[in-house]
This record gives sequence, C-alpha cells and structure tokens, in this order.
Amino acid sequence: MEKRSFSIAGHRTSIALEPEFWRGLEDMASARQLSLAGLVRYIDENRQTTNLSSAVRLAVLAWYRDRPATAPE
Repeated sequence: MEKRSFSIAGHRTSIALEPEFWRGLEDMASARQLSLAGLVRYIDENRQTTNLSSAVRLAVLAWYRDRPATAPE
C-alpha cells in the first residue's frame, strides 16, 4: 500500500492504495487532462460510498471497464 495526501474541500486527507491503483488513477487523470488532486476531488464529490479509497478504486475499475477494447497485437 502506498499512502498519499491531498487537500480536498479545504481539508487534508490521505488515501492508501495499491501501486496498481495509483498507476490507474494517474492514467485516468492524464486522459482527462486533470491533476491527480483534481481527479480525486471529482471522485470525492461524486462518490456513492463513505470511504474515499474505495471510491477511488471503484472509479479506476469503472474507467478501465468502460474504455473501448483495443485489438490484440
């Protein structure tokens, strides 16, 4: 687990995620042209669960699930 801290809605919060989820979140932020903090803030504002780390994992999972399939090489 890797822990990172962000300022969201005027307060500091920490999120602990597996490295694979951090990479997915970074890819997601890049694709949306958002900073990592901006994406975490968006997820925080739109989450359906009380736990922010869980909401981030679900957002990354949904992003990968909903991406168009690429042809195998």
